[in-house]
Amino acid sequence: MSLSGGNLERLLEAGEFVVTSEIGPPKSADGSAVREKARMLKGYADAFNVTDNQTAIVRMSSLAASLFCMQEGVEPIMQMTCRDRNRLAMQSEILGAAALGVKNLLCITGDHQKFGNQPESRNVFDLDSTQQLMVFRRMRDEGEMWCGDRIKAPPAVFLGAAANPFADPLEMGVIRLDKKVSAGADFIQTQAIFDMDRFHDWFDAVRDRGIHNRVRILAGILPLRSAKAARFMAERVPGMSVPDEILRRMEGASDEKAEGMRICLEAIDEIRGMEGIAGIHLMPVNWESAVPEIVERAGLLPRPQALR
Repeated sequence: MSLSGGNLERLLEAGEFVVTSEIGPPKSADGSAVREKARMLKGYADAFNVTDNQTAIVRMSSLAASLFCMQEGVEPIMQMTCRDRNRLAMQSEILGAAALGVKNLLCITGDHQKFGNQPESRNVFDLDSTQQLMVFRRMRDEGEMWCGDRIKAPPAVFLGAAANPFADPLEMGVIRLDKKVSAGADFIQTQAIFDMDRFHDWFDAVRDRGIHNRVRILAGILPLRSAKAARFMAERVPGMSVPDEILRRMEGASDEKAEGMRICLEAIDEIRGMEGIAGIHLMPVNWESAVPEIVERAGLLPRPQALR
């Protein structure tokens, strides 16, 4: 039974190797910026995460940007952080998003505000992302608000969550993933993968628990644009694992973008051969123009269209 009727859900149900990517809203009220990205990326992925005040920096709301994407014929995966909302705001916003036609929602904690452009702001964290999933699944599947009030028209939304294969200890990360799936996650997008050995270890543990049979897992892929970016992620981004070999390749490359593209394509090729991986999630941080080339060179075109 279809939960949302969206393209992402239908393709995953059909067993297609799915590609998702990202569209970052602008730091302005200019909707044309979102439309331009949507037009550029249309047809190169099956759905696109619309980020929610990414890195705790104020941007156009994910809901508004998702609506612009839909108007351009692009299916959004609306992100909603726990950092900025209590449970009242979360429930209100998923009802509004579903009413406007949003089919997919990604439940995430959100980057701490101290990393953003207004570090003095107060966070909320009324719920964590696992509890958020519980609330939304109850609204969708049982037609009830968290307080027990009935919902005349429940939100038909496909629910996603994030997972970090590189958090220590590994086993605790797998347990956390298991809890998110039990709470209501229909699909998972992982942190960007550079350390393939660690990712294989994590996914072996996921398979041992049978989690891959209960949820669709999309492996995160981040194309490196420069050696500086690789070094920053290795040293400054929490929860990221960038092996020394990747750093050496990027720092020794005569063309850093070309080397970053090669590393990205090698990762996709390896991941496509892993049993239980349902697709990839491309995270082109400030490099959206690379997505068409990545998808084409990886042999992932044309994208399939699920039967309606």
